Amino acid sequence: MISKNMEKAINGQINNELYSAYLYSAMSADCAFKGLKGFANWFMVQYHEEMLHAMKFYEYVIKMGGKVRLLAIKEPPAEFKSPMDMFQKTLAHEQFITKCIGELVELAKKEKDHATEVFLQWYVTEQTEEEENDNDIIAQLKLIGSDTAALYLLDKEKATRLTTVPTDFSKGVEAAMKAAGGA
Repeated sequence: MISKNMEKAINGQINNELYSAYLYSAMSADCAFKGLKGFANWFMVQYHEEMLHAMKFYEYVIKMGGKVRLLAIKEPPAEFKSPMDMFQKTLAHEQFITKCIGELVELAKKEKDHATEVFLQWYVTEQTEEEENDNDIIAQLKLIGSDTAALYLLDKEKATRLTTVPTDFSKGVEAAMKAAGGA
């Protein structure tokens, strides 16, 4: 059984993860509008990852006998200055999510909720990867500077990113992950 305090905190994190998906969808749309189809693809893949993160929390709350409460999702920005602006905002957002996951881990420790603490370790590892990816792309964009030919090539490279997470959760996250090859 999950405590009411942990249930409330995880419901807040579900909202954070859904906002992440919403934000990356907005970034994808802005990139597509600007003709940056590769970056649009990269952010749409990111959208799918965030939906997986939200659904894992969603199902965990239910599995642990808690009640999922979906909160209002705030509107993300609709326009961004440049790919660099997007990835700097992405990194800042992922750092915020990392902080939130850390707070959940601390709450689980405080409540001696070992099951939730173990469950959250997947997210701790995932957030390290998220921040590393963003830092790598920011470094590439810094190297490019204002070189539009190099930006074109990086955009083409980002078009090759594939969704490696399931996108259909109708049978549950674990079943979807298994069907997708263990993502």
